Amino acid sequence: MNSAFFLALRRMRAPIILLIVLYGIAVIGLTLVPGIDAEGRPAPPLSFFHAFYFISYTATTIGFGEIPNAFSDAQRMWVTVCIYLTVIGWSYSVVTLIALFQDKGFQHTLRTNRFLRRVRQLKEPFYLICGCGETGSLIAHTFDRRSQAFVVIEKDDQRVQELDLQDFKTDTPALAADASQAEVLLMAGLKHTKCRGVLAITNDEEANLAIAIAVRLLNPKIPVITRARSPAVAANMASFGTHHIINPFERFADLLSFAVAAPEGFRLVELLTSLPDTPITQPHRPPLGQWILCGYGRFGHALASHLLPAGIQLTIIDPSAADADQQISGDGTEARTLIQAGIENAVGIIAGSDSDVNNLSIAVTAHELKPELFVVARQNHAANSLLFDAYDADFMMVPSRIVAQECIAILTAPLLAHFLALQRQQEESWSHALVEKLQTLCHGRTPNVWGIHLNAADAPAAWKTLLDGRKIKLGEILRDGTDREQALSILPLLIKRDANFFLLPDDEFILQAGDQLLLASSHGTRRNLEYTLQNLNELAYVLAGENHASSWLWRKFAGS
Repeated sequence: MNSAFFLALRRMRAPIILLIVLYGIAVIGLTLVPGIDAEGRPAPPLSFFHAFYFISYTATTIGFGEIPNAFSDAQRMWVTVCIYLTVIGWSYSVVTLIALFQDKGFQHTLRTNRFLRRVRQLKEPFYLICGCGETGSLIAHTFDRRSQAFVVIEKDDQRVQELDLQDFKTDTPALAADASQAEVLLMAGLKHTKCRGVLAITNDEEANLAIAIAVRLLNPKIPVITRARSPAVAANMASFGTHHIINPFERFADLLSFAVAAPEGFRLVELLTSLPDTPITQPHRPPLGQWILCGYGRFGHALASHLLPAGIQLTIIDPSAADADQQISGDGTEARTLIQAGIENAVGIIAGSDSDVNNLSIAVTAHELKPELFVVARQNHAANSLLFDAYDADFMMVPSRIVAQECIAILTAPLLAHFLALQRQQEESWSHALVEKLQTLCHGRTPNVWGIHLNAADAPAAWKTLLDGRKIKLGEILRDGTDREQALSILPLLIKRDANFFLLPDDEFILQAGDQLLLASSHGTRRNLEYTLQNLNELAYVLAGENHASSWLWRKFAGS
């Protein structure tokens, strides 16, 4: 607030000085010009007090009243001059003030002060989102649906203004600034006691690297999730202990190769890592055989490094291709290039260039040449969603969605990575059975995957009850707090106890204080279980059907 105040003083310095000078001249003049009394006889000039009083209301309102007596002609002439002078002075001041409020620098200062005040007033845990493009917007909306507080730093002022127009439940603090600057991160609450993590997901790898370094040095206790596209930047981030590095190209390539090798296992991964409470998509079944890869940039290299070792034959359409089974010069948008690449023998094609228009052209041309071809299309920009939805490719690669999904999974369910690692060791039949359970549990929508720690902070009621020696079975707490005969729509996926992991624990599993649970549930069920684990009376009802009065007054009534 001080910066805005002093900025206003600097901009208004000349108008204020001008007004002071004009007021001074007008007042001094009235104390020097002789007047007349009630009978018209010459009288002394006005006193300083009367002169100041008269100029005060005359200069601001042009309200004309001659006090304490009627003015002489000389006084009226002087007052006429003063009126024009002060009107000019006030007009100059008002115009300068209007220009000040329209000044972008002053507006930015006011917004920054308001942002700082709102960040200081945050009373609940929040995450710091650096970059609010397509990925940041997806994460912000997911956080908002989960009632998770967050703070946004975005370099583009227009995106910040668009964020203010979003239909969020709460008034989210957002600032148009460069998140790669350490002082901006501090302004956004990097050292705030309620800051739980930082997401460096801007479109600039170097900015993400700078953010990761700043967090590592200024507040190493909180986790940082960064996005990287090149292996060199990812290695640099990993060298100083960045907690999570997400490369959307590598991640998609890994998923595609996994989908080819284990379609049911991939189906389970897709279900658990999708944005929660969204319609379940049709399963992807990419076939084995000869594939055509159009585009051999960073995305193409990542795909080749995963698909070639998996036994998939690749024909790469790109002048820079060097390690493919075949190399065709071109971009894949022309039918003759695809025919030359052997599309008649191919089972799938990947449209993976940096251009959405070219990718759509490749997909449409390939589909016309061979309708049964499995098509994987890369969508680079969310603005083209309508076009890609209209084409309806068999498998879509959207980098922003991949990064957003992994960020949400890491923050809301830290144990999910351990579960997915264990899941890859299971048979396809195991994954298929679990997929069927999840689809039935959530009625055709993606589950809400989350974790809870049975400690004093997250589950105080359960933690205290367990420390008191009460044995609690897993199935006992998965009951509705309003009707304990009804089971909650929750499926336990994993329990971590010290260094041990228990995969798909059953209802008879005995819980211990300090256990970490990974759960999948339908939308809206999470709050029910969290309230049960946090409230002793609710937990007593769920475990034994006991209803205890919670307040002194109700206990008195119950005892009477």
